[in-house]
Amino acid sequence: MRIAKCLLLLVLLSCASLLARAQFLMDMIDTTTDLGKGMISMYHKYDALRFSGYIQPQFQLAEAKGIETYAAGNFGTRVNNRFLLRRGRIRVDYERYNKDDMPVIKFAFQFDGTERGVAIRDFYGRFFETKFNLFSLAAGMFARPFGYEVNLSSADRETPERGRMSQILMRTERDLGAMVSFEPRRKGHPLSFLKIDAGLFNGQGLTSTADFDSHKDFIGRIGIKPQRIKGTNYIVSGGVSVLYGGMEQFTQYINRMGTVNDKPGFVVDSAVTNAGEIAPRHYYGADIQFRIPNGRGKGSTQFRAEYIRGTQTATASTTETPGSIPMTAQGRPQPLYIRKFDGAYLYFIQHLGSEKHQAVVKYDWYDPNKAVKGKEIGAPGTRLTAADIRYNTLGIGYLYYANEHLKFMFYYDWVQNEATELEGYQDDRKDNVLTCRVQYRF
Repeated sequence: MRIAKCLLLLVLLSCASLLARAQFLMDMIDTTTDLGKGMISMYHKYDALRFSGYIQPQFQLAEAKGIETYAAGNFGTRVNNRFLLRRGRIRVDYERYNKDDMPVIKFAFQFDGTERGVAIRDFYGRFFETKFNLFSLAAGMFARPFGYEVNLSSADRETPERGRMSQILMRTERDLGAMVSFEPRRKGHPLSFLKIDAGLFNGQGLTSTADFDSHKDFIGRIGIKPQRIKGTNYIVSGGVSVLYGGMEQFTQYINRMGTVNDKPGFVVDSAVTNAGEIAPRHYYGADIQFRIPNGRGKGSTQFRAEYIRGTQTATASTTETPGSIPMTAQGRPQPLYIRKFDGAYLYFIQHLGSEKHQAVVKYDWYDPNKAVKGKEIGAPGTRLTAADIRYNTLGIGYLYYANEHLKFMFYYDWVQNEATELEGYQDDRKDNVLTCRVQYRF
């Protein structure tokens, strides 16, 4: 299977090389012959094919050996520094337009290849209605239409990774499903500033190869495209998002927050009727982006913020959305744990005198269980675990854009967990990480 994937990548690269020479070849074709006419027909058919991609080699230095981190995954037990290929993406887009220069159909295919293997990222098609030029329908594997950071490409993002909350709640960002979008495409339309997405998704995303229950997640976002504030050169955009879904309870043992020995803790509900019901995954979010141009050739000042809160169902040891039915070592479904959470991120991004130099400061937090804090976690009998600990992360970085194909990034994450009664978490863990990355893009 891996060999087949590698061969496919080689074919795509070969096609990219051929297409780059297409215009030169067209000038030499004799269109008076049947062969020439056939080649011209093929050229027009596949001229809408576009190739792009990037790779992100990087070096990381951790504060201690064997740390658990959301900065590109955990370090090995005896490792505190490493080289790795964080991402290696190749994307193929095919888009056709009608005689009015309006899109009709689009296909997108994206692969990620690293030292850990090859996997798909995007595999979807989108159909555009051309009567009103307002609606489109997408189906396949694509990014969930929730929030801003989840949909911001890793090639464009000013930080090495998305925030801890985004990675836990929306791991791999993509999911299988179908989505309807409202987005006026004609210039001058009174609602051209508006974009609305609404879709149904399996829920597990790329963490699973198949859906494990019949329940689907509804995800929707109402977004305002970048708009200039009247009388200024300030540009603002934003949106509100909702995910209303869940997972089937394959066990009768459901844990919810309550009181244990006069202290907050998990209380088990073992009613036989629990099995087969739907445990909730309900997220509600709002995001805003604000940009101030600094003058021609001097870049901009940007502020971004996003807040998400809701209810998450997972297990005792993690708040990540399960990719398969959680099972015990004995082969029985694990008890499920339902928690109220919230989290947010705030960005400050500043160009330093030119568009080539940029500084970024990011603060984010994720509180997986709003019902407890600090020393309450780890109290006897409460069944609270490390999955209930709040984390705050402050990141500071510098980016240098050598040209449109080459970018350098130096970024440091200060990660702080709240002090608890759990062994190994009584104080802040030594899990800060320095990331040095170079990105090549075509």
